[in-house]
Amino acid sequence: MASAINTNRWVGLSKPSPQAKVRLFCFPYAGGGSLIFRRWAESLPSSVEVCPVQLPGRETRLHEMAFTRMTPLVQTIAEAMLPYFDKPFAFFGHSMGATISFELSRHLRREYGIEPEHLFVSGRSAPQTPDTDPPTYHLPEEDFIEELRRLNGTPKEVLEHKELLGLLLPLLKADFELIQTYQYTVEPPLDCPISAFGGLQDEEVGCNILELWKEQTTASFALRLFPGNHFFLHSSQSLLLGILCQETAKLVEKIGEKQ
Repeated sequence: MASAINTNRWVGLSKPSPQAKVRLFCFPYAGGGSLIFRRWAESLPSSVEVCPVQLPGRETRLHEMAFTRMTPLVQTIAEAMLPYFDKPFAFFGHSMGATISFELSRHLRREYGIEPEHLFVSGRSAPQTPDTDPPTYHLPEEDFIEELRRLNGTPKEVLEHKELLGLLLPLLKADFELIQTYQYTVEPPLDCPISAFGGLQDEEVGCNILELWKEQTTASFALRLFPGNHFFLHSSQSLLLGILCQETAKLVEKIGEKQ
């Protein structure tokens, strides 16, 4: 039962907006947390309530066990956050967060007959694309750290800070296991529009792979690329938020027309 779960643990509202017309739930990349999105509300319309999702194993939930499998994570999120779906909502997810938000959308459709108004996926291959890279989450510590260096997503200061890195490694390994053990299953496309975002210099997720997200929707699809590598959502944040501002404003207008 949703009432048996402390839903406040899952949603970090930096700027609550009871009068908002739509909620935008934001899911982080591997090793990331809700703080990634702490300033987003300042750049988006006041009619949009930005809801950063707080996953176990980080920030205020540091002492909770991080999930390592997608299905139980999505089931738990859906049950815990169901009270927040009492008004129109949309999802944004970057990298790992994109897959979580996609699978959560499908789970909500199957179990509750609801879908987001819009799905924004960022820096992540379309889920039906085979992953040919070998798993790395089980590598010895030194080899795993080298993989982090190669991915260029962990700050150099963190990689060189032994104590801090020691705190982060269990979470990073858990998140890598979550995404590297994920198995896509075929279901009908979602009925909500999908917007896919990518970095022009992202060597892991190219334009052709992002384009395949269009197979996951019966509605409209848009693809936009930004300067930067896999973590363009930081280096090109103002550009990304500018697009999200436009898209969510259109979404609010569309919702208003339905009511």
